[in-house]
Amino acid sequence: MSVKPAMPLKERMKHAIADETLIEAVKKTTDRLEGGKLASSEALGNWQEWREQGSRIRSHVVQHLDYYLGQLIQNVKKRGGHVHIADTAEHAVQIFLDITKQKNAKSVLKSKSMVSEEVHLNKALEEIGVKVLESDLGEYIIQLFGEAPSHIIIPAIHKNRYQIADKFSAISGEQISEDTPTLTAFARRKLRQEFLEADIGVSGCNFAIAESGSIVMFTNEGNGRMVTTLPPVHVAFMGMERLLPSFEDLETFVNLLPRSATGQKITSYVSVINGPRKEEDLDGAQEFHLIIVDNGRSNILGDDEFQEVLNCIRCGACLNVCPVYRHIGGHAYGDVYPGPIGAVITPLLRDDMKVWGDLPYASSLCGACTDACPVKIPLHDMLVHLRARKVKLGLTPGWERMAFRMYRGSFANPGRYRLSMRAAKLMVPFMAKDGYIEKGPLHMLGWTNARHFPSPAPQSFREKWAQLSAELEGPKGGDSK
Repeated sequence: MSVKPAMPLKERMKHAIADETLIEAVKKTTDRLEGGKLASSEALGNWQEWREQGSRIRSHVVQHLDYYLGQLIQNVKKRGGHVHIADTAEHAVQIFLDITKQKNAKSVLKSKSMVSEEVHLNKALEEIGVKVLESDLGEYIIQLFGEAPSHIIIPAIHKNRYQIADKFSAISGEQISEDTPTLTAFARRKLRQEFLEADIGVSGCNFAIAESGSIVMFTNEGNGRMVTTLPPVHVAFMGMERLLPSFEDLETFVNLLPRSATGQKITSYVSVINGPRKEEDLDGAQEFHLIIVDNGRSNILGDDEFQEVLNCIRCGACLNVCPVYRHIGGHAYGDVYPGPIGAVITPLLRDDMKVWGDLPYASSLCGACTDACPVKIPLHDMLVHLRARKVKLGLTPGWERMAFRMYRGSFANPGRYRLSMRAAKLMVPFMAKDGYIEKGPLHMLGWTNARHFPSPAPQSFREKWAQLSAELEGPKGGDSK
């Protein structure tokens, strides 16, 4: 699917940084999430061992993905479910549209699903006149605002309760208080009837269990279970890599995922869905469809530099510690997945470095994302590899390529290096003020507009070293006294 952001990354960042409400809301929530993660992981104990185990399981699955996908598909069908393989985003959407036509569906109710966001399902349904409504509270809020999720786990992280109360008041025609219980109660009243009337329920899939053909959902709201049991048809969207071999392996992620995502020991609901309703069942969908989405993932398989990114369990922990995300929020990344994981996976999934090649530069390379990742994905290394890929493709600006050629030419020759250092020193008095360079030069403005850059010392290290050496050697010639 051809996707292109409305404006360049730097412009998107400028808009985000100017939004003080966004910055305050994001900082407050990410502080809470990261604090909760640290406390709950410490309480679990042996956190690094849990991470190692999670990494081993996910790497094993990705390395043997064809086997486990085959096993999953076979077992879902044994349980009476339908399985669809979607090579692209357009294919995934078309499969779903075909299901809605077959069922003559007029309304679709969704639980949280990042893959459905990735393929832009809502837009496609709206274009054919099918009513689509998000039932997750955060997703419902941003749908009312006409926005995309700003965080993998907390879609409306960038909104405060006063903005939400204003929006709820506008759609209800009555004044809604900004306290959380009132806001939640309003959303519950609005959505309750929708659960009973929806023709199709849509969910995501945190993990699929290959040995049983089950899908597992981690949720904190009852909407997930209602969406998957009340409508007559349930359709689950699943990224092709979101597999675990067995329920024994699931135990590891029951501990890793909630702690990394929200700081909880366990989410409010861990739901296991085993296909459509059986005769003896009291509830459940009459028909179950699993749409397994590739959409660029198979291109990452076998890539030594990037295959590990498919280990991601979409917990959002890397977002919560990233200094860039905490200052610009999620929308500045321009696509579905924000933060460090988005900066890595978006250029790979979209397979378009010309459009998305700037995202790996939205990072300080501090490595906090790698430390936070519960399955030990080396995200900061991957960001460097993507930058290198962009350079190799010749997609960096002409001035940058020229600057590095000059840099190489200077540093490869001692004489040219000394000459360039002297030339730079001559320019300092025209740029420096009180020991700092505050303006430029040229593309240094991106740094000096926001920070003070220390001006070079009056005497370089090499000059100082030569002076000290001369002093230690003493005067040449004659007897010393």
